[in-house]
Parts: sequence; structure tokens; C-alpha cells
Amino acid sequence: METLPQGLEEQFFKKICQFYEGEPRFITLYDTFNRLPVYSAYTFKRSDGSTKADVPWMYEPQLSSASDCKDMQQFSSENAHKGFENAQAVLDDYSDSVIFERGQLNPDEHQAQPDDKAATYTLTNVVPQIREFNIGPWKHHKHAIRKRLNNYCRGTAFVVTGATTSGQRIRRKNINRLGIPTDLWSAYCCIDFDHSAPYSERSKFPAFAAHGLNDRENNNVREMTVQQLEDFLKRVTYVGSTFKIFYDNCVPPKSPENWI
Repeated sequence: METLPQGLEEQFFKKICQFYEGEPRFITLYDTFNRLPVYSAYTFKRSDGSTKADVPWMYEPQLSSASDCKDMQQFSSENAHKGFENAQAVLDDYSDSVIFERGQLNPDEHQAQPDDKAATYTLTNVVPQIREFNIGPWKHHKHAIRKRLNNYCRGTAFVVTGATTSGQRIRRKNINRLGIPTDLWSAYCCIDFDHSAPYSERSKFPAFAAHGLNDRENNNVREMTVQQLEDFLKRVTYVGSTFKIFYDNCVPPKSPENWI
């Protein structure tokens, strides 16, 4: 319903409409203090799960005081640290880390067209993920959601994926640079779904959610209702008492065709 998650108010947060090749691709709420996304919100595209790992990483000129360009841009030796590194992550922030990997909140495997996949390779869509969590439980969760939405969501699926932080940072040259996520969380909304699907899948529509600990151990991803996830985030992070991920809690209206 063209509505962002509600109840998130913080002076360091910036809303970014992520543009690639002149087209809007998805939305990110970005924390310029911790230099990582609070969440990315996107529409799921049915796909075979392939990745586009040959895409160069990009930065967000909308967070640069020296640029009026909307399209995400490739890093280059001339501008890699000029005009924007105070407000966002740069490649050097990840270059010396052996513990963390660049984990996409809007993953390329949840997109179908090459340009939509390429647009996910911006550092404003990335959080530091513990490698064991990134290639293990979280990867399995992304695959499971892709298969579920591929098979049983008939209409458009809206996904919001974010991270919580606890104050720990990645440092570069003795300077605090990136917030380290404590948890990753995700929720989807699909009001037009297959009502003849097996109950184990049908019970997870029109909306469902999950979160997992960004750690080497005890990092299983737990699925739950969206309300349970909202209650969890109210306990562990800065969201307000009015926090809602989806408009009207993703309750199907009388006429689903009115949804955009």
C-alpha cells in the first residue's frame, strides 16, 4: 500500500530510494551514524535463486554532499573516500575483516532481472554478517523464503529485512566505522496466495517473519508471526510502541485487486 514501516524515528536515519540505471529498485532506511542499513524493503521477484556475483560493489551518491546523482555508483580510486565516507560504508571498511562478510538485506537471489539483481550490490544494502551465520542458517532461510513465495504466492510479495545493533563496531585505523548487527530479521506480506497449499505452508500466509542471531553459535533462524517479530524488536532495539512493519498488519482487504 505504498507505506513504509511505521514507528521508526531517529535523527541519523535517511530514507534512500535505491536507483540503478535510472530506475527505482527498492527502499532502504539507512543509519548514517552506524553506517549500515536499518532495513531494506523490496518486492520479491520469482527467480531460480541465481546470484550475480560479478557485479562491482557500489556506493550511494544520495548520501554525498558533493553529488546530485540518484543512481548508485561504482567505487573508483579517484572518489573511493571523498565526499561520502562519513555517512556510509566504503570497501576499506570490509577489506581487513576475516570474521565478517557483506550480507545483503535485499538479496540478489530474491530478484529475477539482471538489473534488479545488480542493484542489490550497493554497500547501503549490506550489513556485516558473521561468516558462519551468513553461509549457514541465514542462507538457508533466504532459500526457504524464495521457494515458499515462488510456489505459493500468486500476487506480489513485499519483504522487509533489517538488523539490530548493540553498540559494537568494526574499526578502521582506530576509528569506529560500522555497527555490528546483533540480529537479522525479515518479514514478508503476500495477500494473494494459494489457499490449497499444504497447511504447513498455508499457515504462513498472508504474512510471516523470522529472526536469527548474527553469531557463530546459537544462530538458528526462528520463524514466527509478524506481531511476534515486532514485539521482539520493541524489546531489543529502538523502535517505538507504534512500530508496524506492514500497512494494516497485511490484512487482506475485501478487494485484493486494489492493492498495488
